[in-house]
This record gives sequence, C-alpha cells and structure tokens, in this order.
Amino acid sequence: MTDGPEAKRESSLLQQVEGAEKLFLAGRRNRAADLESAVRFFLEFLQGFESFEFDQRCVTVFGSARFNEGHRYYQLAREVGYALGKAGFAVMTGGGPGIMEAANRGAREAGALSLGCNIRLPREQKPNAYLDRFIPFEHFFVRKVMLVKYSCAFVVMPGGFGTLDEAFELVTLVQNGKIERFPLIAVGRDFWGEMEQFLDDTLVGEGTITREELGLLRLADTAEEVVRIAREAPEP
Repeated sequence: MTDGPEAKRESSLLQQVEGAEKLFLAGRRNRAADLESAVRFFLEFLQGFESFEFDQRCVTVFGSARFNEGHRYYQLAREVGYALGKAGFAVMTGGGPGIMEAANRGAREAGALSLGCNIRLPREQKPNAYLDRFIPFEHFFVRKVMLVKYSCAFVVMPGGFGTLDEAFELVTLVQNGKIERFPLIAVGRDFWGEMEQFLDDTLVGEGTITREELGLLRLADTAEEVVRIAREAPEP
C-alpha cells in the first residue's frame, strides 16, 4: 500500500463501513452508491487476504455465542479446539464469545494458531481473548467467505440461526462442487440428532436431497472423533 491519496481514500472507506451492509441491503440506490459499496467489499476481502497468510492446515469451528464457560458445550468446544491444535491444525472461528471463544481457547492452550473473523453486531459479538489474529468485518457474506476459504474441514457445534446458516451453506457448496468434499462435522448427537432425523424423514423422504447428500453432514460426540474425521480432508 502507498501513502498517497489513493491509500488515504482506501483507509477512509474502511473507517466508514459501520452500518454499510444494512444500508446496502435497504433497497434500490443510485449506481454511485452501489459502486462505493463494491469497493468496500473488495477492501474487506483484501484486508482478510493480507491478514490470514499462514502455512498450517486449518479447521473452522462454528457455534453459538450464547454458551458461557460453565456450559457443557463450551467445554466440549474447548476440547475440540485443543485436540485440533495438538493434531497440527490451526483453528479459525467467528472470533466472538461462547463456542467461538472456547475453540480458540483450546487451540491457544495447545500452542496452535488461533484465528478469528469477527463481525460488528449490536450485541453478543466482540473479539475473544484467545486470538492470535483477528479481523473485524462489517459484511456477513465477506466474513463467511473468509471462514470457508482457508479451511480443509468444518466443525459445527451447537448453535442458533447463524450456525444453521453456516452449516447449510457449507453443505450446499460441497453438494454443488463449489468447494472440495471437505469433512463437515456436526458435534453433539443429542443436539443435532432430531435435525438429522427431520432431514432424513422429510427432505430425503420427499426427494429434495439424496441419502448420499444427507451423509455430507457427519455426526460426532467427542474431540477424538472430530480429529479423526478432520484428518480425512484431502491434502492441498
């Protein structure tokens, strides 16, 4: 990057992004406003590409921000992060509290690289204390691309709408050949079991997906199972 007027313009756009996604999605605007949004998208991507340069294989862990340290799923996510770190993987999360903090914490305790793609939200989301590197994003879709781009396996811990959104987008990307057939691991049979039953009974039953496609989402209960499945990821 240079220090001239173009660099100042780039910096200015990055500093003004708060609320930009809501504004962009609010409805029809003039072409100049949409072009400025497109520049902001590019700058967020560029910031991510420059910040996340590393050699280790990486696993992204998704899950709820709402579980505190005493919750069994927080402890399980911490064990998963630790086991992945000990197995030689970098661990990436959404960078916030709850499951994300737990997985980053476990990775840090294992001496592994701990990464976060944070998002500016009105509540719940702030960078946790166990990140070696993190980037704050304004746009959900940019953040989601970065959470997928660097990883060779994905762990879906218990979570809410956001976690479901991320899990089903990943299944769709694999289903349609947009990413390699990377392992997608749903952790917690007690949490995800009824959803799998619904998918089997209704989606497979009605023919909207095949039984093979249902198998793209694999269930696990322990950190050891997660590591075993993650190691099946194809080498780069």
